[in-house]
Amino acid sequence: MKVSEVYKKKRGLSFEIFPPKKDTELRNIDATLEVLTDLHPDFISVTFGAGGSSNCNRTIELAKKIKYDYGIEPVVHLTCLHYDMDEIDCFAEELKKEGLENVLALRGDPSPAAAAKDTFRHSSDLISYMKQKNDFCFLGACYPECHPESDSIISDIKSLRKKVDAGAEVLLSQLFFDNDIFYRFHEECELAGIDIPVIPGVMPVIKAKQISRMVQLCHASFPKRFKKIIERYENNEEALFDAGMSYCLSQIIDLLVSDIRGIHLYTMNNPAVARRICEGIRNII
Repeated sequence: MKVSEVYKKKRGLSFEIFPPKKDTELRNIDATLEVLTDLHPDFISVTFGAGGSSNCNRTIELAKKIKYDYGIEPVVHLTCLHYDMDEIDCFAEELKKEGLENVLALRGDPSPAAAAKDTFRHSSDLISYMKQKNDFCFLGACYPECHPESDSIISDIKSLRKKVDAGAEVLLSQLFFDNDIFYRFHEECELAGIDIPVIPGVMPVIKAKQISRMVQLCHASFPKRFKKIIERYENNEEALFDAGMSYCLSQIIDLLVSDIRGIHLYTMNNPAVARRICEGIRNII
């Protein structure tokens, strides 16, 4: 099933997980998937390793497990910065052979493990190329607070429009902690003629060590209310978990009552996080 069909019928609920780094851990991920399946997501996306990583094979293996062992539609992340046309063609053929038809197209970050190639500079290039030969449903990423390499929100929205024109059917957002930022971004997308679902990506902060990492990787700003939670509870692990979950849940409820078309939850492979969030919204999504 192409996941773009979900949003034509209902508000969607989806999760993101990542493949374990070791093959032995991949065999032990069933406990997580059992919990996530019981929460009835519309799809589960599986992240992709950096260029040169064997993680890409684990991505496909985990996607197959999600689809055939648990009956949930997977979305396979695919980066393009470190690959040429032949390599992308091989990957596409593998996906088709395994019956995997949903792809989150990403540029990917530079990696010291592999040199970047000039074939695909942007995810829109990847979508355009793959669309010529394949009938995948393509999803794209978007950044409510602007991509860190963009000059401005205007240039970022223009790049996003190229991605949509290339064939992206759903956009999943980078995480954010201030819903007003997402609402402004959503309005900018509409003004630019982007009429596909723009789905907010949400992740609870439940550990103090996540905070600096998020600032570095995601460039997400922290609203005053959220900063107070961090400052008050950063040295109290249990209290930070409860407060972080409560803040995330309040974010999601606000998004849902504002008629946003779905929620994409970054689970961090923690089924307890997904379960608690879903219990809090089961009657409103």
